[in-house]
Amino acid sequence: MDTRLRVMLKEFIQAKSPLTSTFIANINHVTSRTTRDDIKKLNQQLHAHGATIQSIKGKGYQLSIQNEDEFHRFLTMEWNQESNSRNTPNTPEQRVKYIVRRLLFTMDYIKLEQLADEMYISKSTIQNDMKLVRQQLKPFELDIHVKPSHGIKIIGEEIKIRFCMAEFFVDRENDSHADVKPHYEFVTLPHHQLRMIKNIIIQQLGSHQMTLSDIAIHNLFIHIAIAVLRIRDGHPIDFNAAHMEEMQDMKDTKAYYVAEKIVEDTEKQLQLSFPKTETIYVALHLLGTKMVASTKIDSTDIESILDPSIYKLVVLSLEKIEEEMHLDISKDKELMISLGMHLKPAMNRYKYGMNIRNPMLSHIKKNYQLAFQAAVYAGVVIEEKTGITIDENEIGYLALHIGAAMERNKLKKGPKRCLVVCASGMGTAQLIYYKLKSKFEGKMEVVGTTEYYRLRDYPLDDIDLIISSIPIKEDIRIPVIEVNAIIEEDDLQHIQSFISGKETNLLSKYLHEANIFLNLEVASKEQVLKYMTVHLQENEYVDTDLLDSIYEREKIAPTSFGNLVAIPHPLTPKSEQTFISIATLKEPIVWADKTVQFVCLLSVKRNSQEDLQSLYETIGKIIDRPSIVQKLVQTKDKNTFIEIIKQV
Repeated sequence: MDTRLRVMLKEFIQAKSPLTSTFIANINHVTSRTTRDDIKKLNQQLHAHGATIQSIKGKGYQLSIQNEDEFHRFLTMEWNQESNSRNTPNTPEQRVKYIVRRLLFTMDYIKLEQLADEMYISKSTIQNDMKLVRQQLKPFELDIHVKPSHGIKIIGEEIKIRFCMAEFFVDRENDSHADVKPHYEFVTLPHHQLRMIKNIIIQQLGSHQMTLSDIAIHNLFIHIAIAVLRIRDGHPIDFNAAHMEEMQDMKDTKAYYVAEKIVEDTEKQLQLSFPKTETIYVALHLLGTKMVASTKIDSTDIESILDPSIYKLVVLSLEKIEEEMHLDISKDKELMISLGMHLKPAMNRYKYGMNIRNPMLSHIKKNYQLAFQAAVYAGVVIEEKTGITIDENEIGYLALHIGAAMERNKLKKGPKRCLVVCASGMGTAQLIYYKLKSKFEGKMEVVGTTEYYRLRDYPLDDIDLIISSIPIKEDIRIPVIEVNAIIEEDDLQHIQSFISGKETNLLSKYLHEANIFLNLEVASKEQVLKYMTVHLQENEYVDTDLLDSIYEREKIAPTSFGNLVAIPHPLTPKSEQTFISIATLKEPIVWADKTVQFVCLLSVKRNSQEDLQSLYETIGKIIDRPSIVQKLVQTKDKNTFIEIIKQV
């Protein structure tokens, strides 16, 4: 099965509703007509294996499975074939990865003509691809050396070459935490030796009571496997004198002792001699790995556990998150310790230029957007205080800890505390008061009533919600729900939605027709962002530096999520109100490493204390449902567009 058919099949398996040929065409960068031909080819292959692609009139195509066992066997065979064979790269992204891997695992000069022949492309095409190859190598401080009549090769420090190899050793999209098989024939370490290395690591960690997460063990395993490859090829680690002096203290650590034992066992079983610098290399990875906490920490003195500098960094990070997002998690002891335990090895990783992979990154960005944004703020503080740039892999791990704290915070909170504001006299106020008490007993505590003119003197520190029979135009930083003087069923439903955290009028509240742009003809991320921000500035929605702040945020972690969706937003608030602006594009564009045709620009007002969790959940539902994205991208009428989103 070729690459396009595999991509299509994966989309059909994941889809919860029919997919149009246009949607699939955009994913594969081909025409709708080509896609229809591809569907016929896919159907021919599936028909003999218990499944078919059915055409649903007016809706598109959908996978139908007639024989689960037969189809499962077919999938297993296909995915194994995909993993164990080197497919010819088709897209620029695939070609760039192929070239980098080829150069890394050959580490000798290769002519461009040879690479072009291997991928069935022209020399001019590969010359264009080489610009992207250099971009991929730049974060690792590696470069391409060109030698006339010999070709090209990667040059740089050995440790940087290994970190780059670790990044390209495993397919990030199909990562596994079990025994790793090399995905490319460039990697020549036999499978039984890979299993041997994995067993040595687990045995030595167990013998010395070092508990690591599965992901940490997996990453350590990859780095040791690469070390074996490099030593065999005559490329041992060669730390410079300055590094060696810095690392002398490491020899007194438990990590170094365990690294020695891992190296000794590996030498014996693989009959290979490791230079002493390689033991330091393994110890570096253990020092850069978070140990799994095994004790209860709720009542622990945090400062006695965390290094003072790390503790200060955690406090400043949580203060920044609270200042910008008001999540009420800055005093969570469990969060402070988990962040501290993560940041200490992270500092070691960055000190020695080590990279970390996060196989859950795309899932975290898509499903925990609020926590990820909070982690971005933590990353900004860390960079300001240490000079260390936290990349999106690390931010993803921080987001997991923050997301857990947000969930704990929800469990701790009791009923919402509500104040009633009414201008129609005490009788009406009392009627609203008792109606609410009877309807929301146990879910909401109605603490009292007040006249509008006395509201500014009322102590609001412990009030979660104001229910008012008149408009309140002042910004009092507390959610206000306006109701009729005689409460009706719609009012009660609105209040219920707020209490449960799922407001029903999010779109009418944050998305205005003037900020919707349909079927834009743009060719790049830069063009669509400029178009949207210029419009918003002209209508006085935002500051003039909104675009610069969006680019700052994009540098930290791209906001393209897959399924043709991107959700750009400024790094710091640039507006006096919270709003959404949406653009759909006539043709898909490339945004970081994803294809995008639906752009949802989100701007949160300064000093906002709004609970935006349900808004993020609504956006998340759009990301997860290709059928909704298809409808929105194809719609050219704004009213229809808004109705489709409301159905989400």
